[in-house]
Amino acid sequence: MRDTFETPQHLFDRNVMGIQFSGVTGQWNVKGKNADYGNSLVNMTYGTSRRNAYQILEDSLNLKDSRVYDTIEEDGKEKRVLNKKETTLAAQKQDTIREAFKDWVFRDPDRRQDLVAKYNKLFNSTRPREYDGEHLKFPGMTPDIELKPHQKSAVAHVLYGDNTLLAHCVGAGKTFEMTAAAMESKRLGLCQKSLFVVPNHLTEQWASDFLRLYPGANILAATKKDFEPANRKKFCSRIATGDYDAVIIGHSQFEKIPLSIERQEAMIERQIGEIELAIEQVKADNGERYTIKQMEKTRKSLQARLEKLNDTSRKDNVVTFEQLGVDRLFVDESHFYKNLFLYTKMRNVAGIAQTEAQKSSDMFAKCQYLDDVICCEL
Repeated sequence: MRDTFETPQHLFDRNVMGIQFSGVTGQWNVKGKNADYGNSLVNMTYGTSRRNAYQILEDSLNLKDSRVYDTIEEDGKEKRVLNKKETTLAAQKQDTIREAFKDWVFRDPDRRQDLVAKYNKLFNSTRPREYDGEHLKFPGMTPDIELKPHQKSAVAHVLYGDNTLLAHCVGAGKTFEMTAAAMESKRLGLCQKSLFVVPNHLTEQWASDFLRLYPGANILAATKKDFEPANRKKFCSRIATGDYDAVIIGHSQFEKIPLSIERQEAMIERQIGEIELAIEQVKADNGERYTIKQMEKTRKSLQARLEKLNDTSRKDNVVTFEQLGVDRLFVDESHFYKNLFLYTKMRNVAGIAQTEAQKSSDMFAKCQYLDDVICCEL
């Protein structure tokens, strides 16, 4: 900024200008964006009359497109509308700044070497572990089925790699991978009872495939009737008291088994506390109002959930998730749980949700509980 825009040194010396980064929100803030108002490089070369170079630089650091809005009056109310012409000019200047940054980064050999070293240390210094499952024998598995090398390695990954994502293509054999991983985990004493959460229409198929691979396995597969209000508590009690190798239930059934009220309250209160801290940080950094409103909306939603927990009329007298005795969780088609709330400065990007699905937050909370249980056991 100082070199390219030729920002006067006295503005930095007097702390009028500077760049700040919030580790809480991941947001950059350029302080004193309008202080260098007489600089033609800022208002013409790298900026426009409506959006100067410092404002565009801040947008770029925060991975946002620079936009220019006009305020008009409509039906007696003020309304912000996008100025397409000025926005196009700002976008061109944003490209100019990006190119200038690339040139600046590599212009000085010492700076180039320093930045390359930092990048490699942060992002290029860890090699993912490779898992080899060729040594696994799988006692109890039917001799009619032989797992392929990639399936054995996937089982090894689950056994030795803690939380695992099996991101294989369709038809790669993930069902057998998870089944074998569950049975080996129990045989080796890594867990006592595995819970499989699968699409509702696949519970019977999963049970059939499980027994095809391990004919002697003791499994419990839920039916639609098992989770009707009159039968739910009885079925959950069977899960809790039975010594099953695996329990198979549907996605919607999984949501009907709640964590204890106390644990839910503690988790929500912690989330609210984290968001309130983030809001304070954004305000201290003079962050944009959009960011604050976004987090305040999330806080309000969490507070509503907390109040709902305290409504005794909504409490269903069932066995809680903690009481099931489950200590390993396998989720089929886990992409159905992708919409957790995520604070991000990027907008209108496909695949990045800024809303939260209740079933996703429920899954996240239960996974956190299992992580706590496993850590305590270790």
